[in-house]
Amino acid sequence: MGRSPCCEKAHTNKGAWTKEEDDRLVAYIRAHGEGCWRSLPKAAGLLRCGKSCRLRWINYLRPDLKRGNFTADEDDLIVSLHSLLGNKWSLIAARLPGRTDNEIKNYWNTHIRRKLLARGIDPVTHRPVAADATVSFHPPQLKPPRCPDLNLDLCISPPCRQDEDQELIKPVVVVKRELLQSGHGAGLCFGCSLGLQKGAAGCSCSDSHFLGPRVGMLDFRGLEMK
Repeated sequence: MGRSPCCEKAHTNKGAWTKEEDDRLVAYIRAHGEGCWRSLPKAAGLLRCGKSCRLRWINYLRPDLKRGNFTADEDDLIVSLHSLLGNKWSLIAARLPGRTDNEIKNYWNTHIRRKLLARGIDPVTHRPVAADATVSFHPPQLKPPRCPDLNLDLCISPPCRQDEDQELIKPVVVVKRELLQSGHGAGLCFGCSLGLQKGAAGCSCSDSHFLGPRVGMLDFRGLEMK
C-alpha cells in the first residue's frame, strides 16, 4: 500500500498565500514548534496542505532567513561546494545559514552558471571548456588496408626454354643463309662449312661446284678470345 495523502485536496486552498494565513502559521509554530506537518494545518486552522505549509515556512517565514542578494563570499562557497557535491542543494544550503535550497538552486541556474560559462568554465565539471574539447578518449578507428582481389584461375608453370634454344640456333641459320645468298653454298657440305680441308674424311663436296670458303676461314680455334 502507498502512503496516504497528507490532506484532502478537495478542501484545501491553492495559489498565493494571504497575510492572514502567514500570521496564523507563524503564530502556531512559535507557540508549538514545527511538529508534524501532516497535522499542523488542521491544528493551526489553515485550509492548506501540510507540504505547502512546510515550504512556506522554510522558504519565506522562518526568522533566520537571510534576505537580499548573495555576496561574493557566498558565490565562491556555492561554486566550491557544487564542485564537490553536485546538485545536492539541501546539503549546500546547510553550509549557508539563512539560505534555502530552492533559493540556491534558482540562483545557480540564473546567475552563477552563466558566469562560469562566460569565464570558459564548464559548470558541470568545473574545468576549462577549451581543455575538455581537446581531450579525446576515443581515437578515430583506422580502416584496415583492403586486400587486392586475387585471381585464383592463374596457374604456375616452369619457364619455357624455346627462346633460348632459338637464340643458340640463330647464328648457324644466319651463316647458312648468307652463304646461300652469296652463291657460295651450292655444293657446300657440312664439313667444309666448318673450315675442314677439302677432300678430308667426311667431305662430300664436288670439285666443280665447290666454291666454299678457304681452309681455316671459319676455324674458330684461330679467333682471339677476349
